[in-house]
Amino acid sequence: MSTPSRRAAIIGAAALLASPAAALRAEGWTRWRRHTAGSRASVDHGAWDAFLAHHLHRGADGVNRLPYGAAKEAGAAALADYVRMLEHTDVDALDRPEQFCFWGNLYNARTVLLMIERWPVSSIREIAISPGLFSVGPWGRKLMRVNGEALSLDDVEHRILRPLWRDPRVHYVVNCASIGCPNLKPTAWRTATLEADLDAAARDFVNHPRGVAVQPDGRTVVSSIYRWFREDFGDGDAGVLAHLAYYAEPRLAAALRSRNRIDDHRYDWSANVWTRGPPA
Repeated sequence: MSTPSRRAAIIGAAALLASPAAALRAEGWTRWRRHTAGSRASVDHGAWDAFLAHHLHRGADGVNRLPYGAAKEAGAAALADYVRMLEHTDVDALDRPEQFCFWGNLYNARTVLLMIERWPVSSIREIAISPGLFSVGPWGRKLMRVNGEALSLDDVEHRILRPLWRDPRVHYVVNCASIGCPNLKPTAWRTATLEADLDAAARDFVNHPRGVAVQPDGRTVVSSIYRWFREDFGDGDAGVLAHLAYYAEPRLAAALRSRNRIDDHRYDWSANVWTRGPPA
């Protein structure tokens, strides 16, 4: 096999084996179980709100997008300051709901900052900085340090949020800067509205074609998220379909309840970039 062909084969294998498509299992990191029950301490997410208000735009296709190039020129410094502030937060002093919002906002802000730092790229998977021969994307790289612990994006999602909260709606919280991902929330996650916002995020994704679509021929096609992490949704097609039907609008819900299997899955790794200028 020629060198270019061999390299292409390696990259292709890596794309399958070393990305969220490899469906990392949720394995809880005991250290992050610490919290302060009843604490009134809170984190100021105003800078993240301001960044999103200025840059985030909802496209005509229902996908929230960011002008990463423009944000690189105006907004990156403030975003970096916000991420540093989160890194210096004593997470142990927060109660559990506040911790959940902290981790969700940190994951999203650090992902956006990474995209800005490495822009231009057509997909976050091109930022191949994770350790390992077959690594694709940035998820395994230690990009943050909180309470003295070096953390990767994978750590936040798969060792903290998923295993410690065991709520399938976690998948509607974290955004991987891709078209196929549930939308980046236009404001920070906050405890006061957390439950309502989680349900709203679930409905937003489930009722968009990139979440689930029942084809004219009756075939059910879902986001690859429901395949990669099906254990979080009750495992098996039945659990996924029940989850989807719960958040689906009535017509879609009826179609899903008539199905007993999922026929296919898909995911668009293209960057969720806004290319028509900054939002009004």
